[in-house]
Amino acid sequence: MTRVPSKSEILSWISDNPTKTAKRDIARAFGIKGAARIELKRLLRELQDDGKLTKRRSSYRDTEELPPVAVLQVVGPDENGDLFARPLEWKGQGAEPRILMMLRDSDPALGEGDRILARLTVDATEDHSHTGRMIRRIGTNPRRILGVYRAGSEGGRVMPIDKGSDKQWTVAAGATGGAKDGELVEAEQAGPKGRMGLPKARIIARLGDPTEPRAVSLIAIHQHGIPDHFPDEVIAEADAAKPAGLKGRKDLRDLPLVTIDPSDARDHDDACYVEAHDDGTFTIWVAIADVAHYVCPNSALDREARKRGNSTYFPDRVVPMLPDRLSGDLCSLHEGVERACIAVAMKIDGSGNKIGHEFHRGLMKSVASLNYEEVQQAVDGRPNAKTAPLMDDIIQPLYAAYAALKKARAARQPLELDLPERQIKLNDDGKVTSVAEKERLDAHRLIEEFMVLANVAAAEILIAKKSPLLFRVHEEPSPEKLDALREVAQASGLVLAKGQVLKTAHLNRLLTGAADTENQELINMATLRSMTQAYYSPDNFGHFGLALRAYAHFTSPIRRYADLIVHRALIAVYGWDDDGLSPWDIEHLQATAKQISDTERRSMLAERDTTDRYLAAFLADRVGAELTGRISGIAKFGLFVKLDETGADAMVPLRTLGNEYWGYDADSQTLMGSDSGLVIGLGQRATVKLAKAAPVTGGLIVELLEVDGKTLPKGPARGRGKPVRRRAGSARKKAAATARKVKRRRK
Repeated sequence: MTRVPSKSEILSWISDNPTKTAKRDIARAFGIKGAARIELKRLLRELQDDGKLTKRRSSYRDTEELPPVAVLQVVGPDENGDLFARPLEWKGQGAEPRILMMLRDSDPALGEGDRILARLTVDATEDHSHTGRMIRRIGTNPRRILGVYRAGSEGGRVMPIDKGSDKQWTVAAGATGGAKDGELVEAEQAGPKGRMGLPKARIIARLGDPTEPRAVSLIAIHQHGIPDHFPDEVIAEADAAKPAGLKGRKDLRDLPLVTIDPSDARDHDDACYVEAHDDGTFTIWVAIADVAHYVCPNSALDREARKRGNSTYFPDRVVPMLPDRLSGDLCSLHEGVERACIAVAMKIDGSGNKIGHEFHRGLMKSVASLNYEEVQQAVDGRPNAKTAPLMDDIIQPLYAAYAALKKARAARQPLELDLPERQIKLNDDGKVTSVAEKERLDAHRLIEEFMVLANVAAAEILIAKKSPLLFRVHEEPSPEKLDALREVAQASGLVLAKGQVLKTAHLNRLLTGAADTENQELINMATLRSMTQAYYSPDNFGHFGLALRAYAHFTSPIRRYADLIVHRALIAVYGWDDDGLSPWDIEHLQATAKQISDTERRSMLAERDTTDRYLAAFLADRVGAELTGRISGIAKFGLFVKLDETGADAMVPLRTLGNEYWGYDADSQTLMGSDSGLVIGLGQRATVKLAKAAPVTGGLIVELLEVDGKTLPKGPARGRGKPVRRRAGSARKKAAATARKVKRRRK
């Protein structure tokens, strides 16, 4: 007779084999066949009733887990000198996990009883279940300093790199961290400043040559004034936060919500699940981290989040809007962990039209943290151990609902720009190893469509309830920019109709006409240049690019302050609690809109500067090499070429263009040689030689060799280009003549 394992043996098997937890896997592991399967099923049900297991459709999971980020208490070293810690928020019934701390040289000394925030990795051995990497000690928040180290006879000093700052810090001989004279370093304040002398610091990280790639993002952070240090009172509020309970919330823990994010994501602020109905309709659940529960109006956390406006992302680091206790822990929808959320259930018909929605303040538990690539591979027929059990009940319904939403999108006709996004990949030393085009998968588009639908639902319900809120506004292009786009289109043999109310459908027809032709990138770039910049406003002017009458950001409150305002508005109109939109929030809504619109642009500039510097460093050893690209900008001082390999924009100064004068036509965005008659315009193919790459500034200077296969005239420059002057009323004729000339020359 087949022996049925004990409950403890079953739990031990599930713990050791987390990817093989289906009933058939357990039966196969213990050799259970025939009638014994009934007894196994009974044992699994009893374990589930006892709270020892939770069932995920056809698989079982041990409830006694820790989140990826947790608060720990140091319990001291063992006889071998290894340091261990215990979780402070353990709720399991089994033995408390024992965590081996893996300390770095830069980590401060820890003693028994210290409370720390740590990142955890499952690593079960005989003496521990996890390993931990320290993030910081709870309750301590030393000031961070970025500067250049200058060695002295005993210790040295840290000299500031901030513009306008002359404050220096002294470093004791034993606190230099091995830094060498002239190195860029990151230091932290070492004790209180005395009544006399310079403040003291200790070096915690050596960043090497200030011109090296590892220093790039830190310099951008300081140059653009992005706050990267949380005040003590903000850290204290975050550290005092406790996980939310079920009181006053809808219990969504049995809803099999999943998060789908990039493979390297550290926080998860949105989760989704789809119910497919027999009548062809779908209910799409989107659950968003309930940041408003932890960040209350006018708290220290709230004031700091509003000041930052958003998180800022660099290739090697993130400057978060919220402290890591919240952004990486309590607000992050980690797998298998109960988390507070605000969820919306949206019903759509078979054509993707939303026919109803309902918001809830709930408590959820994600059944899986997935990444885009593995979800796409599963749908394409290559599921892994994690996605295989989720295919029928979770992943396939997600894609079925997405197929319906695509129909609604096609009818709505949002702007369909095709602009490849490049991703900079770094090695452990912070140097660029490759610049690759980001792959756009249906898994990405699926999540984007779900989030757009949820953002629309939030805007609609708040409008219906006449609540103040912040809209995401994108206004239509100005007439001047549209005229410039029409000239570029005409020069490419395409038409953008005039004399009618502009819709995104008109622009999409233009983009479709250029698709798969030599002018595809030109038309996409010119269309992008014609667009206005999106911003936040308490007034609703619609979202032109998405072709939506009303749009608000609701789905990313961990990284955007605008979403937090929308969450508070929902809390207020539904009367869920007293942490909704405050009178101060409402009174200062216009100022908040301007503040976070400005911080968004600040982050964009810092991210762009950082990317430029990384790309310049990547190309620095290729000076003299010939590169190909496409002309992406024209100005009276020169032109810009977007390089094929990296997507970097390199400048060609006008003075290097040879032995003739160049006429600059701002309307048609062209340069014309006075002697050769050569016309240089947007979108033309170009071959260039790299003349200079400056990592410190991010500048790339190139020499233009060929345009559309035509060699540039040689010889010394005779002078700068001159703008083309026109008589009144001649602009249209001149533009048409230039367009005909460009077209003839391309033939």
